[in-house]
Amino acid sequence: MAVKFRDYYEVLGVPRTATQEEIQRSYRKLARKYHPDVSKAEGAEDKFKEINEAYEVLKDPEKRKKYDQLGPDWKTGQDFRPPPGWDVHFDFGQAGGEQSDFQWGGAGGFSDFFETLFGSRRFRETHGGARRPGGAVWRQAGADQEATLRITLEDAFHGATRSVTLQSQTVTPEGRISVQEKTYDVKIPPGILPGQRIRLSGQGSEGLGGGPPGDLYLKIEIEPHPVYRLSGRDITVDLPVTPWEAVLGAEVQIKTPSGPVTLKVPPGTQSGRKLRLRGRGMPNPRGEPGDLFAVVNIMVPTRLSKREKDLYEELQKASSFNPRI
Repeated sequence: MAVKFRDYYEVLGVPRTATQEEIQRSYRKLARKYHPDVSKAEGAEDKFKEINEAYEVLKDPEKRKKYDQLGPDWKTGQDFRPPPGWDVHFDFGQAGGEQSDFQWGGAGGFSDFFETLFGSRRFRETHGGARRPGGAVWRQAGADQEATLRITLEDAFHGATRSVTLQSQTVTPEGRISVQEKTYDVKIPPGILPGQRIRLSGQGSEGLGGGPPGDLYLKIEIEPHPVYRLSGRDITVDLPVTPWEAVLGAEVQIKTPSGPVTLKVPPGTQSGRKLRLRGRGMPNPRGEPGDLFAVVNIMVPTRLSKREKDLYEELQKASSFNPRI
């Protein structure tokens, strides 16, 4: 007996080349839209079951591979019979097996097409799920959320506590979108780098059907600094020196994020040379800190007294140095 073919890619609204992340993202979006606890539209429950069935196949690389063997020429609603030699059985509900983001309990949860391809499923109820008439159980963990947190280099270096206010969207029992503001006291650990994230456990989207809330991740961005440049854990700073300090050598004081430091400029230092201060870069909570590099920039006076001009002219006559040779 023929069953009706189902295009699972069409159900989730993704191409056949979709990645697992794209499939999961589309599934979450559609499942939230048609979840029976959220949508009161006619046919939402059937649509929700279709979405779960499609995701049950496409999320699993083995089932997806078998499904793709049917080829791309089938259309939804066409009469379908498994090709000759088709014999595959998948075991659902084994201990330790992965559960869907949404769980569906009760007989008749999947279509004849699904059971023709993959066999019957032993449905499981998830503890804490919301039971609906007919034995259905829906439960979903809340989605994780991510926001950007811009901080100063000083906050990243020393650590800080900052108050952050973020907007979030929630779905009311009537299916409407509600925008809310929430303020968090965020502890910034010393040595955090751009791109790293701070996790606020349980501050993501609320779960459905008694599912746990997701987490909120704050992705760190460090604002450009007028003095320091950050590369990994190393910090670079410009060091202006006079011509005589570069020629004769000197001890100069420079500012660093951890405080002023006296730095020795060796005699004969050229412009552009990097002088290294070990361990004066960004802290590292799990290892060695970065270094600080002072880049020498030889500055010449633009306004000379008569005495200074005379001395430079005397030096010009006495010196045989030619930097262009």
